[in-house]
Amino acid sequence: MVDYSPALMTDMYEYTMLDAALKDGTANRKCVFEVFTRHLPEGRRYGVVAGTGRILDELERFHLNDEDLKFLADRHVVSPETIKWLENFHFSGSIKGYREGEMFFPNSPILQVEGTFGECTLLETLILSILNYDSAVASAASRMVSAAKDRPCMDMGGRRTNEWAAVAAARAAVVGGFKGTANLLAAQLYGLKAIGTAAHCFTLVHDSERDAFESQIAALGKNTTLLVDTYNIEEAVKTAVEVAGPELGGIRIDSGDLAAMAQRVRNQLDALGATNTTITVTNDLDEYALAALQTAPVDSYGVGTMLVTGSGAPTCAMVYKLTEREGADGTMQPVAKKSKDKATVPGRKLAYRSYEYSLADAEHVISGSEEKLAGFTPEDSWKNLLVDFVDHGKADAQWRGHDAIMAAHDYRAKALAELPITAQSLMKGEPVIPTETTVL
Repeated sequence: MVDYSPALMTDMYEYTMLDAALKDGTANRKCVFEVFTRHLPEGRRYGVVAGTGRILDELERFHLNDEDLKFLADRHVVSPETIKWLENFHFSGSIKGYREGEMFFPNSPILQVEGTFGECTLLETLILSILNYDSAVASAASRMVSAAKDRPCMDMGGRRTNEWAAVAAARAAVVGGFKGTANLLAAQLYGLKAIGTAAHCFTLVHDSERDAFESQIAALGKNTTLLVDTYNIEEAVKTAVEVAGPELGGIRIDSGDLAAMAQRVRNQLDALGATNTTITVTNDLDEYALAALQTAPVDSYGVGTMLVTGSGAPTCAMVYKLTEREGADGTMQPVAKKSKDKATVPGRKLAYRSYEYSLADAEHVISGSEEKLAGFTPEDSWKNLLVDFVDHGKADAQWRGHDAIMAAHDYRAKALAELPITAQSLMKGEPVIPTETTVL
């Protein structure tokens, strides 16, 4: 990636608001902002949180260099006084929220950012752009993994989206249950499993399919996966086993009636003695196509376009709203919008999930002042959904890096298993559990 400042990955009005607030004195007021979505994509039963680790990574680099400051000054985006304020900017507030891999529902307080108005408002666009996209990909990935019935799903969507989004999508896909990615930068940055062997052009550049297979096996070994649908699949499978022997690692099918072809190829491989050779299928798969392949003898899937576009829901419609601020007298005051269809619940939040017979039955969002929330006692069976990510400017390292991604990958499976089984239905429906909001 090119060198850039995440502090400029934002909307201009974040800086113009900061400029005005510094001039009138409100920039230093303590505030609590909250990220939530008013609704899930139509028909979806749940969402999966992803991207928090990326937010923490970007927060570490969230500052402006001399070139950035000159840009803001030359464009007259902010005043010289604000340029001075920005010279040594460092987020000193606190952030808590739902961990990556956690399920979320309408009005779940996915992230809460506490600090001064000036520093919190600068984070809005970056936080939303990361959470909205990453959570959309993770949510789609989770549905695909369920439909695949635990057969491994791999990300192959890099060429179907923006080059930076491809890296984010690969990470989010693993949070959502995928096992690896074809994107090498994502594999390098996050320690993910990388997959990939050859495309149709590799076969076409050789004088024959046999020559292509011999070349690939010579380079990668017999355990490689050969692409068999460039010409005639039956002939290609026969040639592949002749070249590699029954120890051939796998074959990939990228076209046609995938279920029918997988069945024919499986029977052919077994007849040729290649009983351990695996079958991977690709070609514009989504959760519905994966569900249709459940009875086919397929060992793994490569998913591209529908993964990186959220399978039709490329955003989670998350918003970032001020819910509490310091008043002129120094006390914290809950605030809320009253706009038609966009009203918000005032006050900072607690979030719990209740269970009956080991299955989640409701999301409980408790809102109120810091003092009232401190005195709130949840039911014994309620699980606290909020974890601390940043404490007065210091990020908790456990939520960043490869281990955090793998922990989120495992946690998603556990959290999904705790929801009613209708959560895994691909039929359109309401959120699988209700969100109950209490204002103290």
